[in-house]
Order: sequence, then C-alpha cells, then structure tokens
Amino acid sequence: MAAQSHYEELARQLSAIGAVKRGLGRILPAECPAGSAAVLTLLGRHGEMRISRLTELLDVDMSVTSRHVQHVAARGWIERDPDPLDKRSRILRLTPAGHAMLDELGRRTAEMFARTLRDWSDEEVGQLNVMLARLRESFDCREVPLARTPAAQQA
Repeated sequence: MAAQSHYEELARQLSAIGAVKRGLGRILPAECPAGSAAVLTLLGRHGEMRISRLTELLDVDMSVTSRHVQHVAARGWIERDPDPLDKRSRILRLTPAGHAMLDELGRRTAEMFARTLRDWSDEEVGQLNVMLARLRESFDCREVPLARTPAAQQA
C-alpha cells in the first residue's frame, strides 16, 4: 500500500484535472456542448440503450439527460425508437450523422492532446493511459457507499 502522502498528492493532482476538462471543452464544436458530447460518446462506446441506462452512465438526473437527448436528437445525431419490449420506453442509437460527429470529436480530441503533449514520449503517453485505465477500473469494481449515491441522497 502506498504512503498516505502519495494518496494526498493524488487527490491534489486529480482535483487539478479541471484544467484538462476545460481544455477539452474549448475544442468542442459550438453545436455540440459537453453534455451532448457525453451522450454521443456513451452511445458510441456502449451501443444503443434506453434513456434510463444513459442516465445511470452519465450519473445525472433524468431531466438533465432528457435535455441532452433532446439536443442531440434535434441535430439528427441520434434516433429515439420505441422499445419493442416496452412501448413506453425509447431506445437511443447513433445515426450516421451522430457517428460522423463522434468521429469529429475524436479527431479534435486527438489533435488537442498531440499538440498539448508534444514533448511527451509515446512511452509516457502509453504509461499514462495504462495508469488512468487502472484507476478507473479500481473505481468501477468497488461499491460506492449507499449514503454517497445520488439516489440515496434524493430519498
């Protein structure tokens, strides 16, 4: 186990990640704000899904998800088809235009990182990718205490 000071420094570094997020936000097309980009990214990664599942993945309130879905649907980036198993629900899926926007977002993101990290070696970028994936997996496989979940806070 790492020393307490390492965990404290990790917390400081992760809280400063906001600068990276702001940089990513600046490269988004005006018609595709961060919430819309998140919807497209999740549908691209996980495939078609109900809005309830998208809400879980976004970890926001259903009303927030609905606004994001409305925005991307209005631009023709997703389809909302009736769920054959439950006609009250809708299945969300990317359209060809949505795939094209997702490709554009990926291109812009890769260019930004290439420009920003131009003094990093391929090995250093690879190490960062491995460590960030490991960090994310460590959080994904652990249960969040019930009192900390959004659903528990609303109850």
